[in-house]
Amino acid sequence: MPTVPGTGPWRVRFFGNDRNEPPHMHVDRDEATAKFWIGPVSLARNRGFRNRELREIMRMLEDQEPVLLEAWHGFFE
Repeated sequence: MPTVPGTGPWRVRFFGNDRNEPPHMHVDRDEATAKFWIGPVSLARNRGFRNRELREIMRMLEDQEPVLLEAWHGFFE
């Protein structure tokens, strides 16, 4: 389960069995979890994050998008 560093208070990761899906990241903090598609960034699923924090996460993911896509493709290729 690769985890991407430098993503603030959130744990940003993807799973090895995510290979057959488009690039995406799972974002966790405490009991909250969400899934975001990458390229372009959009929310796929949310469980527990408030809207304000979701907007902050989306901005972070957009800023980190090249790094996230590189991590995704580097892992699965």
